[in-house]
Amino acid sequence: MISFRAMAASTRVNSNRLFARAKRILPGGVDSPVRAFSAVGGTPPFIRRARGARLIDEDGRAYIDYVMSWGPLIHGHAPAGLTRALSEAAARGTSFGAPTALEVELGLAVRRVMPSIERVRFVNSGTEATMSALRLARAATGRDRLIKFAGCYHGHGDAFLVQAGSGATTLGVPTSPGVSRAVAADTLVARYNDLDSVDRLFRKHRQRVAALIVEPIAGNMGVVPPAAGFLEGLRELSQAHGAILIFDEVISGFRAGPGGAQERLGVRPDLTCLGKIIGGGLPVGAYGGRRDLMELVAPAGPVYQAGTLSGNPLAMTAGLWALSQLTPELYRKLDRLGGRLAAGLAEAARQTGTDLHVNAHGSVLTPFFTATPVRNYESATRADTTAYAQFFRGMLARGIYPPPSQFEGWFLSGAHSNAHVDAAIEAAHATLRAMRRRTRRSTGPR
Repeated sequence: MISFRAMAASTRVNSNRLFARAKRILPGGVDSPVRAFSAVGGTPPFIRRARGARLIDEDGRAYIDYVMSWGPLIHGHAPAGLTRALSEAAARGTSFGAPTALEVELGLAVRRVMPSIERVRFVNSGTEATMSALRLARAATGRDRLIKFAGCYHGHGDAFLVQAGSGATTLGVPTSPGVSRAVAADTLVARYNDLDSVDRLFRKHRQRVAALIVEPIAGNMGVVPPAAGFLEGLRELSQAHGAILIFDEVISGFRAGPGGAQERLGVRPDLTCLGKIIGGGLPVGAYGGRRDLMELVAPAGPVYQAGTLSGNPLAMTAGLWALSQLTPELYRKLDRLGGRLAAGLAEAARQTGTDLHVNAHGSVLTPFFTATPVRNYESATRADTTAYAQFFRGMLARGIYPPPSQFEGWFLSGAHSNAHVDAAIEAAHATLRAMRRRTRRSTGPR
C-alpha cells in the first residue's frame, strides 16, 4: 500500500508564485482553460517532472496521476524506450518540411489495427483532424449541415462549439462567443444515446446533412458509454440519408482497444479522427477512412488541407513506439485496473453514504456526484459539481491528481499498479468521510 498524508494547498509556494506570474502573460495563467482549476478552486500545481504514474510539482510534492496528459500516456510518463527513441530521432533532425519514411510506417501501423482507415492524413491536433474531416464530408456530399451530440467535444473549431462539453461546460458557457450565427446554424445538436433525436433531425433537414460526428464512447461530458444498438443505429441512419459517419476517436482510439472503439463495438465509420496515443505524448492528430473519400484530399484531390509540422519525425517516432507497445497483456491489465478503481470508488461512496455513480469503460472512468445513471449530457449536468470540487481538493491534498473537472475522464496507464489504485481508493474513502463530517457539522443543531 502506498501511504499518503493530507497536504495543505497553501504550502505550494512555488506553484502559487508561478501562477501569479503566469496570469500576467497567459490568459487566465494557462494555455488550456481546464488547467486553471476554475471549476474546482485553488491554485494549480505547476509540474516540474514526471515518471511512470507520478507527477512532481515545483514544490517537490508527488502525486499519483489520473489525468495522464488527458489520455495519450497509456504507457505512463517518460517510458525509457520512448525517451530513447525520441533522443535518437531529435539527433537526426526535428522537422524537415518534407516527406519521411516514418509517416509511411505510422500510417501503415494505424491501418493494420483499424481497417476502416484505408487512407490517413496526419495533422497536429485533434481539432485539426475534426475540422478537416468535416470539410471533407461537406465536399464529398455537397451539403453543409452537421449533426453532433450535446456534450460531445470535437475540438474548438467553430462548427463544433455549439453546446460543447468538457472545457466549455466547465466554464459554464454552452456556446463560445466569437462563433457566428451563420456557422452555428449549420450545426444540429442531438441527444447522445437517443436515436429518435437523430432520426428527427435527419428527417427535418432532408438532403442537407453532410455528416454525423460522434464520440463512440463519450469522454468529454465525463465517460458515457453508448447504449446497446446506439452506434449501429447511427450507422444505419447515416447510410439511409446519404451522410458521412465520422467517429471522433481522439480519446477512445487505441484506448478502448488496439482497433479503437469501432473494433471493440463492431461498427465501421466512414471517417475516423485520431490523436492522443498515436503521438505518444507529442502533439499529433490524424483523420482517415474510406479510400474514395480520402482521395479527395489535396494533392490527390481538390479538398485543401496542409500543415508545416504535420508528420514531423518526433511525433511520428513517438507514435510508432507507442503503438508497438500495445499488447493484449497491456489491455488486460488496464481493464483490470479500471474495474478495480471503479469498484473501489463506488464502494467508498456506499460506505460513506455519498450519492455517486461511476461510469467506466476499460481504462477510463468518471465518478459522477449523482445518485442516478448518467447516459447523456442532460443527466451528466445534474451531477453536483460543488461536491466534486470538494472531492478533488481532498484527493489532491492526499497525493492523488484527478481531473480538475467533474466532466472529464480519469485515465489509467500501464505504469499504474494495484498499489497506485488502492492508494486512490484509500484517499477517496478519507476524502468522502471528511466531506460527510463537514456536511453534518454544517447541518447540525446550532
